[in-house]
Amino acid sequence: MGGPSALPLLLLLACCGAPGGANLSQDDSQPWTSDETVVAGGTVVLKCQVKDHEDSSLQWSNPAQQTLYFGEKRALRDNRIQLVRSTPHELSISISNVALADEGEYTCSIFTMPVRTAKSLVTVLGIPQKPIITGYKSSLREKETTTLNCQSSGSKPAAQLTWRKGDQELHGEPTRVQEDPNGKTFTVSSAVTFQVSREDDGADIVCSVNHESLKGADRSTSQRIEVLYTPTAKIRPDPPHPREGQKLLLHCEGRGNPVPQQYLWEKEGSVPPLKMTQESALIFPFLNKSDSGTYGCTATSNMGSYKAYYTLNVNDPSPVPSSSSTYHAVIGGVVAFIVFLLLILLIFLGHYLIRHKGTYLTHEAKGSDDAPDADTAIINAEGGQSGGDDKKEYFI
Repeated sequence: MGGPSALPLLLLLACCGAPGGANLSQDDSQPWTSDETVVAGGTVVLKCQVKDHEDSSLQWSNPAQQTLYFGEKRALRDNRIQLVRSTPHELSISISNVALADEGEYTCSIFTMPVRTAKSLVTVLGIPQKPIITGYKSSLREKETTTLNCQSSGSKPAAQLTWRKGDQELHGEPTRVQEDPNGKTFTVSSAVTFQVSREDDGADIVCSVNHESLKGADRSTSQRIEVLYTPTAKIRPDPPHPREGQKLLLHCEGRGNPVPQQYLWEKEGSVPPLKMTQESALIFPFLNKSDSGTYGCTATSNMGSYKAYYTLNVNDPSPVPSSSSTYHAVIGGVVAFIVFLLLILLIFLGHYLIRHKGTYLTHEAKGSDDAPDADTAIINAEGGQSGGDDKKEYFI
């Protein structure tokens, strides 16, 4: 019978007398803290608060139960640990240059009756090292399949690896995880296999490590690949529309890796080949109608060869005047314009003279009508002399 009667007493002790009962929210003397996450090499702040301190001081201790601070008094000689704030209701400390060994549960205690404690779990993130890419050969041939490997150590928790080619994502194998000898960090690795094409020549294959300690920062390594492929070629005329009598260059523009080193020019129906040279241009100093036809250029490298064709149609001489005739035409136009201006000037001048000459003649006629006739005046004078009996004088 003693067993059933003891059960309520045990439950009462568990709720009210045991240390676990001190964590009840209505206990104003129960301190509280928070869990913290910090990157290795960073600084973490541990903050402990209590509402009713009951005239007792707060204390911080490390996972090894070594006292770090009791109130404002330093207990452990570690210059990385500094006091941030100490009041009857709060004790905050900081730990700088945090190492992986600092990870664990830190305890905040207040020495009331009974002693009350609160735990703060400090998680230290291991920063992954810059990834390393292996498996690349000196060069790859077109359509060849290759496998690249990527590895990064020192992450905690384990990081993830991703691949891309330029801006294109590559689907590699799932990230493999291996614990490091220190038992705290991890080494991750991944491989990617793909077939290369000529467009991949000079492309960057990038391996990136993703981890929360990087806070979005890029940590990646790239490997530039070289792809060998057969050449291609095309023929470009200069000038684009050749005419009889002009100079013409046919450029055989070869592309490949390696670049074509030899060019063979041929004309259909013509034997032997026109030209074999390391230069890519075929030159016609003076085009004739007989040069019309289909020309072929074979570009060759140690990866193979490629033949391009161009049909040449020599047009009649250009009707566009030469530069000298254009110059003479310009001079003739200027002279004609000057002659035209002189002609206009002469017309205006002649019109002006004719108009003013007519005005002069009109005034001269009016003057002769108003003046007395000289002969009449003389006759009158003579008549006055012969008629002396009248004794009249005539004034002219």
